[in-house]
Amino acid sequence: EQYMVSMEQNREPRNKPRHLWSTGIYFYRSRSVYFFLLYNMVTHLHLYLKILIFKKKNFGLDGMGNLRVTKKGIRLEGISEFLLPLYVKEIHSRKDSPLVLQSDRNVTVNARNHMGQLTGQLTVGADAVEAQCKRFEVRASEDGRVLFSADEDEITIGAEKLKVTGTEGAVFGHSVETPHIRAEPSQDLRLESPTRSLIMEAPRGVQVSAAAGDFKAACRKELHLQSTEGEIFLNADTIRLGNLPTGSFSSSSPSSSHSRQPVYELCVCPNGKLYLSPAGVGSTCQSSSNICLWS
Repeated sequence: EQYMVSMEQNREPRNKPRHLWSTGIYFYRSRSVYFFLLYNMVTHLHLYLKILIFKKKNFGLDGMGNLRVTKKGIRLEGISEFLLPLYVKEIHSRKDSPLVLQSDRNVTVNARNHMGQLTGQLTVGADAVEAQCKRFEVRASEDGRVLFSADEDEITIGAEKLKVTGTEGAVFGHSVETPHIRAEPSQDLRLESPTRSLIMEAPRGVQVSAAAGDFKAACRKELHLQSTEGEIFLNADTIRLGNLPTGSFSSSSPSSSHSRQPVYELCVCPNGKLYLSPAGVGSTCQSSSNICLWS
């Protein structure tokens, strides 16, 4: 009886673990199946999203969207937007279309040396176009000659003709050095200083000529012709001096009865002033020299 009782006691604990063990196997199996299904679902969803992104962004073997990778580099088609700085060696457009760089604020192109220091900068803004460099040049497309160059020392214009079309002309704050100033055909050339003097200087001479017209020099006060070493030469068929003062005879002159004479004599005062005196048998400059006292 004791044996039977002990055997029954030993059998009861063995049956319980088997029941518990069988239930645990089914639980782990079902959980593994659920986890596998969930993992498979997530994997397929991730793959579907990748395919959707590739399709929307137009991914391909040669690039993405408007971006194409070729043997010569990267090719962009259409409008492209860059949110960060772009570092490239060369940018050029297609042969049949222009290259357009557009920005909401400004477009800045920087050039740096091997040490990263800024050597040149071109900024296109809403108000102005600014270039910062040691020397700025504009060259011709055909022969490459310099049309315009500017640096800290001078500005050079290499074009065959400089044309100023403004109504006020060209205004220079300082001296102007040029070998030739010429107006347009059928147009007048005018050099004017509204409030100050106009000076033309040349170490080997200044020549002013009018081949088919008149040359006029007018002033409000005095016109000085001065030659320090040479002479003043007037070469013309007729030389006229208008508005010269006319002298009159003194009462002691023998020919004072003649009030008017058709011929006059040109006289010179000691200070160089010219005046006319009525001509007589002899010189009448001494008789009418009282005009020299007025000068």
